[in-house]
Formats: sequence, structure tokens, C-alpha cells
Amino acid sequence: MTKKKRIISSKHKEKLRNLKRNILNVFIKNPNKSYNYKQVSIILNYKNPRQREFVIQGLLSLVSEKQLIEVKTGKYQINSHQEYVTGKIDFSQNGNAYLIVEDLQKDIFIPKGKTGKALQNDIVKAIVHQFKNRKPEGEVIEIVERFKNQFVAKFEYSPNKNFGFAVVNKPSIHTDFFIPKSKFNGAKNGQLVVVELLDWQDKEDSPTGSIIEVLGEPGENETEIHAILSDYGFPYKFPYEVEKEAEKLDIRISDEEISKRRDMRTVTTFTIDPVDAKDFDDALSIEKLENGNWEIGIHIADVSHYVKPDTLLDKEAYLRGTSIYLVDRVVPMLPEILSNNVCSLRPNEDKYTFSAVFELDDKAHVKKQWFGRTVIHSDRRFTYEEAQEIIEGKKGDFYEEILTLNKLAKQLREDRMNKGAISFDKVEVKFNLDENKNPIGVYFKIGKDSNHLIEEFMLLANKKVSEYVSTNKKGNPTNRTFIYRIHDDPDPIKLLSLKQFVNTLGYDINIADKKKTYQSINKLLADIKGKGEENMIETLTIRTMSKAKYSTENVGHYGLAFDYYSHFTSPIRRYPDVIAHRLLQELLDKKFPANKEIVEDMAKHCSNMEKLAADAERDSIKYMQVKFMEKHVGKSFEGVISGVTEYGIYVEIKEFGTEGMVKIRDIREDDYRYDEKTYSIIGQRTGNQYQLGDTVYIKVIKANLEKKQLDFELIKH
Repeated sequence: MTKKKRIISSKHKEKLRNLKRNILNVFIKNPNKSYNYKQVSIILNYKNPRQREFVIQGLLSLVSEKQLIEVKTGKYQINSHQEYVTGKIDFSQNGNAYLIVEDLQKDIFIPKGKTGKALQNDIVKAIVHQFKNRKPEGEVIEIVERFKNQFVAKFEYSPNKNFGFAVVNKPSIHTDFFIPKSKFNGAKNGQLVVVELLDWQDKEDSPTGSIIEVLGEPGENETEIHAILSDYGFPYKFPYEVEKEAEKLDIRISDEEISKRRDMRTVTTFTIDPVDAKDFDDALSIEKLENGNWEIGIHIADVSHYVKPDTLLDKEAYLRGTSIYLVDRVVPMLPEILSNNVCSLRPNEDKYTFSAVFELDDKAHVKKQWFGRTVIHSDRRFTYEEAQEIIEGKKGDFYEEILTLNKLAKQLREDRMNKGAISFDKVEVKFNLDENKNPIGVYFKIGKDSNHLIEEFMLLANKKVSEYVSTNKKGNPTNRTFIYRIHDDPDPIKLLSLKQFVNTLGYDINIADKKKTYQSINKLLADIKGKGEENMIETLTIRTMSKAKYSTENVGHYGLAFDYYSHFTSPIRRYPDVIAHRLLQELLDKKFPANKEIVEDMAKHCSNMEKLAADAERDSIKYMQVKFMEKHVGKSFEGVISGVTEYGIYVEIKEFGTEGMVKIRDIREDDYRYDEKTYSIIGQRTGNQYQLGDTVYIKVIKANLEKKQLDFELIKH
């Protein structure tokens, strides 16, 4: 009998809780009005006396919780001192959400059903409800700004109906789009489309949308790649007007322009790039000086000479923010005539460049530096593989110059590491594609001396340009505005968590101060090389680090151990580098500093576009991995646990670098529960544990191209 009473009480509480939310909605929508219980009952369509008594209970409970106030006897109004917050909404797979508010340390939980008409990443206004003995909850009351209003979806409709639905295949989007027949725009059942949100009425479960583009049949390569680009808002072709403006540019190398520049065409110069590169942003020149030192020129494509502020070209480049490197193509920031032709530092052609020229001694110490516009002539185009052969074989074209540059680069790297840089040498997964862009093989890209050679000189230029602009008061006594690439110190709480975890595996990091932290992290990364736990610890260490971004507020770059750092060396593919070129030229021309607020807004936009591009690139890799694994369904492989969640474990197949999931519910041997402290799942009966970094054996049971998802079955531990 006692048990029955408890069940009834629980149901009653749940009903009262739901009613209170409905009552509160009435007052939220009419914050300046007061209502008695009869008026509230009418609005909620509560007609019988018992229901109205329930409304009275709800009103009194909300008053006790200070959500409502009694303005007159029996008349209630929303508490004007109620807390309202604005932030970005982030949905979970189950329909619940969290509100991310900049000034708050903790996100606000928003239960399913109280997210209003919000969609993933929208900026929303919410009311915060304070409940007795419960954590505060938010409720969306207004959409401040839509994150986006166009979505990639699969179109579904029956021929005998005059409407259809566009189904978005993302766990974070919890609604389909209702499409009236007049808005089909030629789309056929089952096709992937781009749908635009038109309206979402209060009483409607789904928003109304219009199909604005038909992408094609799911599973086809062009369809899927265009879907990825559309999903992140990246156009895959340039507007006609932009292409026309690019074609009209004066691309001649004129004597008049050369006379304004430092002419370095007679100095030995070459490029070193990936084998499939078409846009050559940077070139190196080298010349031995009479005093025995080396003059090293780091020459960067002078994009800002051709792309002028406020032109259509400039606006389009800024809008894109970056080139996007998908598995089977590059979506450039600039039209091809610029990215692959005019600005690209191709061999045996005179090119306009913006250069950082350094005099280095044999220990790679900078003795002198010069920054300015130049004209160069590249003598040779090397791939990384060709340069590596020369480094290892000590013979070939310009072998003396390449060996000298390699020696200096190693000294620059050693100096950087000694000063606190952290060394993450992540292996990249690459695909061999056939003529139809289908993946036929996988290989791993590992950084070697030729890669590090280029990296170190680019880092030197980026660091010294940033330092020069920031500390030089030439032409103006005030601090100058510049765009920095910043990387803040790690969160101390995350560092402590990492320390505690690696302690359980027999390792340690000393987080007593900045110097000891980076020294011990580098030692840790060296100690785990080649061991089973390497992937796990390296992944967790990366997660501990802050995210790099662009800003006008310089806080230095923790990962590189630089006090000043900017992106200067890739203006063909990164808009922040174009900004840096312009701001450096302002200093050289003794012009007044740029408006800091304007540059900061540009920096935020570029950081956002960089993140979107990285997400799009990741999706294209996932798509190709799943497509490649289609022919391996049913086969078994050795893998390493690369992620652990409450839903299951992610396993990376060592042979291919492809990742899939083993769902917890599919592991039949025990009832497994997620333990976030140990990054593992633990069997409740046996105590058996599957932990991040463990080697396991799996069978590929499904390759879902639509969801870009691989499903694995655990077959052996």
C-alpha cells in the first residue's frame, strides 16, 4: 500500500511540474499583465473545478518559488526580478539542451520541450527557473539570432500528398521541415536538398521550409561533397561578378612596380610544397654573406597587391575566410586565376612578394632583419619528398642550400623547444583516389626534416613580423593594432585532471610552474612514443590545451612558446594573413594605426570560419573513410580505443586510421557503465574495463554513408 501511495505522489508531482511550466509560459508571454486563477484556467483550457484547483496549487507553488508575485489578492504577475540570460544553445542527442553564456562558469540546462523554436547554435534569450532542491533550469522565450537558416536534408514525400518533409540528418537538429508542394522546386523523393527556413508558427510542431537547391542522390560523391560544403555555408563556386573582377586585374610584372620593391630575382630561390599543391604561398631564398653569415629570405605571395579593400574580390575572400581542403578537392578562398596562377610562386616566373629577410649566423641567431615588398624569381619547385631525398642523400639540385637551410631549421627548432614549445607530431590520414574520386587506399603522412625545414622558417617569419609591428613605434607613438594568432595557457583544472590521470598509468607531469609544465609534457610525449597508451595520452593532452584563435589582444602563443605570433605566411588560403600584410604595410608607410574594433570583429569572423572549415574537412574525411570501409564490412581488425562516451566506445582501426563505434548496448558480456574519471566503461558484474588507449579487436558490421558512421562489434579484448 505504501508503494502505491508513493507512485501516485510521484505522478502528481510530475503533473504539477508540467502544469507550472505551462502557467509560467502564460506569464512569460505577457510580462506586464496580471491574471487570477480563473483567467489562467481559461487560457490553458482547464474547465472543471478539479482542474482549476490544480491551477491554484500551481500558482501558489510558483509564488513560493518567487517565479510569480501576488500583486493584489488573487492576482499574479511574473516576477520582474526573475533572471534572464542570453547565450548560444547546444542540443544533446536526446533533445535536452544547454545554454552557453559567456559570463557564466557553468552552462544552464534546458529540458526537452522547453527549447522553444530554437535550433542548434542559435543565440536565444531564456528565463532561469530556480527550483527547491534542484539545479536551476532554463526555458527559451525568444530567438535573438538564428545561427543559420539553410540546412542540408533528405527530402521525403508521397506522390498522393501535397506536402513533404525535409529530414536533417544531424543528432543536434530535432525537427523536420514541413515543405508545401509549391516549395518542392523540382526535388524528388529521397534526394539530398538544401532547405531554407521560412517560418515557424507557435502552434506548429515543425518549421515551414522551401527547397532552394537540389544536391542530388545520396551516396554519390559530388552530391555528398556539395552537401558537406552547403551544410557549413561554404559556396563551391565563385559568383560570376567576382570571377569577372579577377579576370580584369592587371597581372603584368611592370618595371614601374619593380622599382618600388626590393629586387631579389638574382638570389637562389625555391619552393618546397606537398606533391599535389597548386597554390605556392611561400618561397625561401638563401645567400652567403661576406661575413660568413646567411641571408635567408622568406617570401610570401603578395596577395594584398591584387586584392584591394572593399572590392568584390576582397569581400568574397573575407566572407570565406579560408580555403577548405577536402579529401578530393580544394575550395579556394580566391579564384583560381589568383590562387593557382598570379599569386602562386611558380618556378621560372617573376612574382611580387611580401618578404621577411633575416641575417642568421651559423647558430641560427637573428643578427639583422628587414620587412617589405619584393620581387623574386623561383629557380625550382621541390616536393617535400624530393627535398627529403636531398637531405638524406646529400646530393641533387641546390643540395648545399637545402642542407644549410635544414641545419639552421634544426637549430631554430631546438631553440624553440628549449624555450617551452610543445611538440605534437600528429600523423595525418590521406587517401589514394581513383579517376572517379573513390578511395582505393589509405596512407599516413608523417612529418620529416623537409616538412620541419619549411615549418621553422615560416614560424620565424610569423613570430618576427608580429614582434616588429607590436614593439615598433615608428611613425606613431601609440601601440599599433595587429591581428595575432593567440594560444592561451592551459586551464589549471584541466592540467590537474591530466596529471591525476597519467599518474594512474605510471607517468607524471609537473605543473608547479609554466617552465616545469612544458618540460614535463614534452618528456611525457617522448616517453609514450610507440606505446599502447600513446594515442590516448596524446589525445588527452591536446584536449587540455586551449584553442588557438585570432585576436587583436595579444596573450602570446603557449604551444609555440612565443610572446608574439601572427599568421603572415599563407595569404592565398587564409584571410588573417592578408590583414596582417595590410597592417604591416601601414607601419612601413608610417600610416595611423587601423581601428582596433574593426580588426577585432574581423579576427572573430576569421576564427569562426576556420572552425567551420576544419569541421567540413573532418566531415569529408569521415565520408571517405566510411566509403573506403564499405568493402570491408564483415571483416575483423585490430584497433585502439580512441574515445569513450556514455553511449559506447570509439575504436580506431590501426591499419587504416578509420574510426567507428561499438555501442554499449551491443556489448553482451556484461552491463557496462561509463566512468568519466578513468575514460573507460566498466562491467558491473565482472569489473572488466575498456579504457581509452586499449587495444581491442572488432568486426565492421555497418558502413552508413548517409550518417558518415561506422558501426563495429567487439569480438576480442
